[in-house]
Amino acid sequence: MPKLITSNRVSRQFIHWLLAEDRQEKKGPYRKEQTHRKHPWWQVMCLTGVDYFSTLGYQPGIAAIAAGALSPVATLVLVLLTLFGALPIYRRVAAKSPHGEGSIAMLEHLLPWWQGKLFVLCLLGFVATDFIITITLSAADATAHIIENPLAPNFVHNQEVGITLVLIALLGAVFLRGFREAIGIAVFLVGVYLLLNSIVIGVGLYQILNHPSAIANWQTALFAQHSNPLLMLGAAILVFPKLALGLSGFETGVTVMPLVQGSSSDTPEKPKGRIRNTRKLLTTAALIMSFFLITSSFITTLLIPAAEFATGGKANGRALAYLAHLYLGNSFGTIYDLSTISILWFAGASAMAGLLNIVPRYLPRYGMAPNWTRATRPLVLVYVAIALIVTIIFRADVEAQGGAYATGVLVLMSSAALAVTLSVHRQRSRRATLVFALITLVFIFTTVVNIIERPEGIRIASFFIGAIVLTSLISRVWRSTELRVERIEIDEKARQFIAEESQGAIRIIANRFNKGDELEYFLKEKEVREDNHVPSTDPVLFLEIMVSDASDFADVIKVKGVQVGDYRILRAESAAVPNAIAALLLHIRDQTGKIPHAYFGWAEGNPIQYLLRFILFGEGDIAVVTREVLRKAEKDTERRPGIHVGG
Repeated sequence: MPKLITSNRVSRQFIHWLLAEDRQEKKGPYRKEQTHRKHPWWQVMCLTGVDYFSTLGYQPGIAAIAAGALSPVATLVLVLLTLFGALPIYRRVAAKSPHGEGSIAMLEHLLPWWQGKLFVLCLLGFVATDFIITITLSAADATAHIIENPLAPNFVHNQEVGITLVLIALLGAVFLRGFREAIGIAVFLVGVYLLLNSIVIGVGLYQILNHPSAIANWQTALFAQHSNPLLMLGAAILVFPKLALGLSGFETGVTVMPLVQGSSSDTPEKPKGRIRNTRKLLTTAALIMSFFLITSSFITTLLIPAAEFATGGKANGRALAYLAHLYLGNSFGTIYDLSTISILWFAGASAMAGLLNIVPRYLPRYGMAPNWTRATRPLVLVYVAIALIVTIIFRADVEAQGGAYATGVLVLMSSAALAVTLSVHRQRSRRATLVFALITLVFIFTTVVNIIERPEGIRIASFFIGAIVLTSLISRVWRSTELRVERIEIDEKARQFIAEESQGAIRIIANRFNKGDELEYFLKEKEVREDNHVPSTDPVLFLEIMVSDASDFADVIKVKGVQVGDYRILRAESAAVPNAIAALLLHIRDQTGKIPHAYFGWAEGNPIQYLLRFILFGEGDIAVVTREVLRKAEKDTERRPGIHVGG
């Protein structure tokens, strides 16, 4: 018996720890942003930078394979689009969604009702593709660097899957501890990695200066490949989609905005300091990355033989590491490899942070995820489990996952560009609209080319979209009989009606609003009194709930009192009629101390049809569903409002 008690106590403690949320504030529409401690913008930049900056581990090699001698020119095109395309877009996104909703929030209201929700679910599918594949691909690439290091022991060879699984599990362990630990590790890793890259690039530039023939040989190869500058530029633009991975990190930068420390004058509605600091984060990260992209592409193209970039070559996927070993020796090269391995492993941290911030902002609000998904630790376990499964399916193959990663990144950037274009268009800025429309076309072109060249990416993304839509709809059905009300606000007249009614038995007639004239209420009252034997001396209140947007899940119910002749009516709008009635009945009980009684008419017709009407349109067999909602919300039958059905 003592062992059983101890086991139960340990289980309760574990569940409490698992579901614990370190919220500093629990009230208000922006409560979710208070979940985590705030940090200086440069520290959060390091958290997003472990993904963004870690692409230096493989980006120069990708550019060299895709463009050959044209690699520095193609990289320059990438940098120009980064600074004059992606950066301006996400600076505007930061201003429009300062609570971490990302660019999805700017597109959420384009489509009404269920179309809008399904649109958001599709975008979340691409978010999941981008972020989950970031975790798995980066861990797999870190594993490749471990195995390819000259000093690596023999037993690690052919253990790609096992090592990658361990790295992902370690990443999850860090986030089970908390964001503070994750940011601390990110700051250290980014600082060391950028320092080591600066040394390698400095040595590479020194080697080029001491060997001018390298520049001459590159120019010869460049003009042999492309005869004039215009052809070079055209070719660089055509290969740009293959270099698009160098744009990763922007979407994560805005989704982790709740972690960014603002100013003391910030308000939840207008956190100007946070927006300003997030813009500093995005701009600084883009400038740092642009410098390293151009210089790394230049030195690797000039100093590494083309054959070494190919599959099986020593520079394949690790061009800067190749130079580190070549010019600074295996000892420094190994230190550089360890730094690269560490930042590639932890690149998934920015993706994990993005997922932990963005998913709880949408799915629970739509009723399309359980309430426990608002807590951090259960989500970490879910994401780690998914990442482990993806790794096993793709056998930790970096190339096999590259298409999905690029597809996720480009779709999100295209949607962000479209959102910003529509935003400036609504502000009637023709010049800005034209500029952002051109940027949007570039991103859409890049996305389409990437999908055509690497169709496996959209197939993987489609799987994520399908999984999210299916599980979300199941959750929505499963949670449909919750109260689904954030709070109830009653105006003075409605409060007066309820107070008058509470002098005796509280009798409420549920009515579907039609003409709203005295005859309608006279006939309805007569029917209810006859069917339910309600004494004519007992006063009654009418309750009318109009459906606002049935695709919403929870909302604020604003009740207003209306008098039509001698009839007193409580009117409100809600996403679901039965849930709103149940919530209001419980509210009246708690406010008056009396058990209210609600009267309904029988619904005639196919019960399956009514079930679908309730799920999709918020109505259906209102009496039956209202009773079920009350049964789940109030376990004590003595305190449960009465439901009466006549007809």
